Amino acid sequence: MKYFNLFSNTLVTKGASRILISDLQRNLSEIYPLEFNDVIEELKINSIEDILSQYDDESKEIFQKYLDILMEKEYGFITENGWNKSFPPISYEYDNSSLISDLFIELNDILILERIKFSVENLGVKYLVIHSKMYFTIEDFIRIDQTFAGSVLSGIEIFSPYHDKIGKDFIQELNKKTFRIFNLVFYNCKMAPFKGKDEFRFTVNLIKEDIRITSCGKVDLKYFNTDLSKVLEAINHNSCLHKKIGIDIDGNIKNCPLMPEVFGNINNSSLEEALAKPSFKNYWNLNKDDIEVCKDCEFRYICTDCRAYTERTHSNEEGIDISKPLKCGYNPYTAEWEEWSKNPLKQKAIQYYGMQNFF
Repeated sequence: MKYFNLFSNTLVTKGASRILISDLQRNLSEIYPLEFNDVIEELKINSIEDILSQYDDESKEIFQKYLDILMEKEYGFITENGWNKSFPPISYEYDNSSLISDLFIELNDILILERIKFSVENLGVKYLVIHSKMYFTIEDFIRIDQTFAGSVLSGIEIFSPYHDKIGKDFIQELNKKTFRIFNLVFYNCKMAPFKGKDEFRFTVNLIKEDIRITSCGKVDLKYFNTDLSKVLEAINHNSCLHKKIGIDIDGNIKNCPLMPEVFGNINNSSLEEALAKPSFKNYWNLNKDDIEVCKDCEFRYICTDCRAYTERTHSNEEGIDISKPLKCGYNPYTAEWEEWSKNPLKQKAIQYYGMQNFF
C-alpha cells in the first residue's frame, strides 16, 4: 500500500472557490481548483490504493492527475506501508522579539529622526520607511543613514521625489557612504538619468508616476508575498499593522500615517508613550480569518491587509473594523478580479474617504 506525505512546508489555503498551495521553502504559490483540496484531505487519511478503489474510471483519471501535480511540484512524497513519521509538522507560531518592528514616517523635517533615535533603539525597530515630498540632497541621504549608525535598525527604505541632481554619480556616492539604506524610490522621474543595470548595495527604482502616501493599501497580485516569515505573521496577526507604528506629516503618532486615531504627537510625546495607550494594539491581532470576505479568500495569508481604507461595512463586538480592504478588486466567490474603484458597492466608502477625484 502506498501513502502520500505532504511536506510540512507546503501550506494549502482553502478559499470559497479555489485553493492556493504555497511552497514556503521556495517562496512560491500556485492556484488550483477547489476539488484538489478534497484529494489532498483524502490522502491524509487513506492510502492511494484505498482511494482509487472508491472511484470510477473517470474519477481515477482526475485523481491521478492531481497526484501527478503533487509529485511534479514536489509538494510531498510517497512511502509504502504507512506514512513517514520522521518529518514533524511545521510550527505556525510567529515570534518577533522587537516591541516595534517597523516605523513608517511621512517626513518633512530630518530633525525628527534625531528626536526618535532613542526610541528606535529602545523598541528594537528593525526597518524604517520614509516617505518624503522634499527633495533630498546627497548630504540629506547620508545624514539619514548616519543618524542610525551603530543602531539596531538594519534597513531604511526611502521614497522621495526625483530631481535633476540625481544621476549615476549621485547613486554611486550614496552606495559608498551609506550602509542601512536598502531601497531607494525616486518618483516623478519623467526620464531615467542613466541606463543599464548597475550593481549597487541597495535597489534603485525610478518611477514616472507621483507616488502619494494615499496610494498605499492597494491589493494586487504583484504585491503578494510567500515569504515564510510574512505568511506566519499573517496567519497569527494583522499582516500590515502588527508591531508597526507611524508618524504622519504633522507629527501625529498612529498605527499607520493614514489611519485616523492619534496616540500623541512626536513634538511632545514619545513612541513609547503612544505604544502604551490602551487602544494602540487593537488591530495587531486582527488576521484575515477575522475579516469579512478575506476569510473566504485563498490569498489571505500572502496578501497585506489595510485598515486605513476599508469598505466600512462590518465591525466586531469591540467596534473594530473588520470590513474588506477598500482597494481590493478580487471576489473569492467568483474568482474574478475587477477594478476596485468602479465597483458600485464601494462608492459610499470612496466618498467617505474623499477619493472621488483620484480616478
